[in-house]
Amino acid sequence: MALWHEDFATSTLEEVLLQKAENRAWSKELRLRTNELVNNCLANHITQDEYTAVRKQAHEESAECQRREGILENQIARRTVSALLRST
Repeated sequence: MALWHEDFATSTLEEVLLQKAENRAWSKELRLRTNELVNNCLANHITQDEYTAVRKQAHEESAECQRREGILENQIARRTVSALLRST
């Protein structure tokens, strides 16, 4: 995923939703790359050591993607509640 900032103080709900969509696309890309990695390992196109190294990096990226998802969900919930409170 490209640039990431955790300061959403000036972000609108639409901007946060866009970030969520980008994060979801990144998650899909990570899953596809992991599937390709497993297939390459099973087909003996890469060594077990190569697989282990790339899989470790993929695991770290996946954890970061999930962390960002949590932050974005929190931001969406805050903005939704805030909008509901303003409309009452």
